[in-house]
Amino acid sequence: RKYTVCFVVGCFWSVAAMGITREGRHKRRETGGRRAKFRKKRKFELGRPPAMTKIGEPRIHQVRCMGGNKKFRALKLDSGNFSWGTEVCTRKVRVLDVTYNASNNELVRTKTLVKGAIILVDAHPFKAWYEQHYQVKIGLKKTQESPVVDISDKSKEVQDKYKARRSARTLETALDHQFASGRLLAKITSRPGQTGRCDGIVLEGPELAFYQKMLARK
Repeated sequence: RKYTVCFVVGCFWSVAAMGITREGRHKRRETGGRRAKFRKKRKFELGRPPAMTKIGEPRIHQVRCMGGNKKFRALKLDSGNFSWGTEVCTRKVRVLDVTYNASNNELVRTKTLVKGAIILVDAHPFKAWYEQHYQVKIGLKKTQESPVVDISDKSKEVQDKYKARRSARTLETALDHQFASGRLLAKITSRPGQTGRCDGIVLEGPELAFYQKMLARK
């Protein structure tokens, strides 16, 4: 509940709004009876407004919390560190769009960055690393040249290194199609409103198939 308290100072009125708290003492009992007001509100019970982090030029506020700890309230973010699990590769990439949120479609419409949201990120940093690491081209159309890069001018030791890497590499078709479009589906695993960061993982395997199915249903 929100109460307005008025103080008379001389002939001036000052209005102070009491803050929102997360305690439940102001609620009635399950039987319908009123609870006794045996103590006042406490600072550690206060309820702060949500961050509702949007996509844009980074804007982060610092919040002083219980015990002198700090939270970093991200109001706007445009990039984050995302991890490609099967390749053990992490890159800082741009956040392009919010595509799905299991909890609320309104967060998709307003493009709000929250933990668990499915977003689109720039694929080029991952593509550049993959092509350099394996010396193969990915995200090509069928009519284009061979994906294997010619390394005949390299030393035998270097050629053997790349051949060993190529023999063990696997790239699923769904990811290859995404590299061709220049965008990857990813999931946010950090809490932008608490840590001030938008970090996450690149979707792949059954998880990628599931969310592609959910997006096709929309």
